[in-house]
Amino acid sequence: MIDPDALARGMFLLAAFSLSGWLQTRWLPGSALESLRVPLDAGLHLRGRRLFGANKTLRGLVVMVPASGLTCLGLGAALSLAPRAADHLWDLGPGGYALLGLVGGLGFMLGELPNSFVKRQLDVAPGGAPRGRLAATACFIADRLDSILGLLLAVHLTFGLPAGTWLVVLLAGPVVHWLFNVLLWRRGFKARPA
Repeated sequence: MIDPDALARGMFLLAAFSLSGWLQTRWLPGSALESLRVPLDAGLHLRGRRLFGANKTLRGLVVMVPASGLTCLGLGAALSLAPRAADHLWDLGPGGYALLGLVGGLGFMLGELPNSFVKRQLDVAPGGAPRGRLAATACFIADRLDSILGLLLAVHLTFGLPAGTWLVVLLAGPVVHWLFNVLLWRRGFKARPA
């Protein structure tokens, strides 16, 4: 059985980062951010292949990190107003919740880079799927877990997370992430629902 602190922290992270993802989809299409479409790999290549590809840009960091800080700040503030709602969360003030979001958002975004690197080295196009059932399944799983693992690791190293929180987020997070991608695909923001 998962203790109440672990469950509450897991649910907080799932709610805050789902909202952050929604904010990112609202901000990214804006033309004001076009100047930030700078590749994180600066166009560098290894073995004739881009390090991360064209889809990993400064825009994502500039949007997701502050969005995560704002959502954690807002959710933490809202929960602090309700009696006993925040009893099982971290004992943080507003600045602490904002920092939790900023750290988690940075971890979320950086967590995608190793997976992108491996896919580029395997000649998988940015935003594409590999050929073959086994490779496609492996990439599907990695795409659901990479950013979640980055988020959890960053928050754990900075604020600490009980093992139960890892379990909650690792079990529910990939499902939420996949459903979110399906929604983005249906709304025309993504080329495929993966």
